[in-house]
Amino acid sequence: MQNVINTVKGTALGVAEYLTPVLKDSKFKETGVLTPEEFVKAGDHLVHHCPTWQWATGDESKIKPYLPKNKQFLLTRNVPCYKRCKQLEYTEQEKIVQPEDGEGGWVDTHPANENSTEGSATAEMSSEEKSDMEEADDMQNNLGNAIADLALADDDDGEAAVMEDSDLEDEDDEAEVKPTFDREKVKPKLTEPSGEIIQTRTYDLNITYDKYYQTPRLWVSGHDENRHPLSVEQMYEDVSQDHAKRTVTMETHPHIPGPPMASVHPCRHAEVMKFFIQTVTEGGRELGVHMYLIIFLKFVQAVIPTIEYDYTQNFTM
Repeated sequence: MQNVINTVKGTALGVAEYLTPVLKDSKFKETGVLTPEEFVKAGDHLVHHCPTWQWATGDESKIKPYLPKNKQFLLTRNVPCYKRCKQLEYTEQEKIVQPEDGEGGWVDTHPANENSTEGSATAEMSSEEKSDMEEADDMQNNLGNAIADLALADDDDGEAAVMEDSDLEDEDDEAEVKPTFDREKVKPKLTEPSGEIIQTRTYDLNITYDKYYQTPRLWVSGHDENRHPLSVEQMYEDVSQDHAKRTVTMETHPHIPGPPMASVHPCRHAEVMKFFIQTVTEGGRELGVHMYLIIFLKFVQAVIPTIEYDYTQNFTM
């Protein structure tokens, strides 16, 4: 029944996105949404700081005119996934984080390690990059599963923000999918204490711009050790069970033809981003739009916790 509901919703939202005008004026600070230009800016920042991500064009017939032709979406390939979600065991390192208003709270499954040391890459950063890192480090402790629950809850879709119609010019340059950073093809076989071999899977991840919700959207497709595509049920094994078939659904990719792909629904992404913006502002600082995708990749990690895609900057709050 849930799959039928998701199919109906997906069809309705596809029509709504087609009829929705392109967001022209920035509403990032007010509502946490992005214009296409801001999405490109955030994507350029992600590619610069994390070369495993690259811009791609996709199918020529599916190019969106409001995005540059050679920057239609972001992708990274061959991301390792060593465990299934059911194999995760939470440890005493977790801590419960409570907001000041006393309502709700979330589990921080990756608390900062005070004894950890920074790598040589950090030492070689410029002062501007270090500033970004320091700003990011101030926000890590409050990221966890409940943030993703807030962002990705399966509730009624709200009305789209007020938008103005605008057509962005197509770029004339011919573009193809850029080659991505290749991870090692030989993947280790991890073993549990019992001696059982844990099969390593790999995933290709895409980040697209959702015109209706005006936020990024994450897509994943997986392969087993023999590079055979994973079935839908196999991919759901690598999704938090609180989100499988609700927040994460199988839908048609907007840029790549073929069978449906698993996607993290973006209905609450803007709300979470607004929360981060307000929190940083209350601390006397300002969160730049270029950091959007860095933060985005942090809070969707709670939905797909065993897919090890996040090699970006730390981000604490």
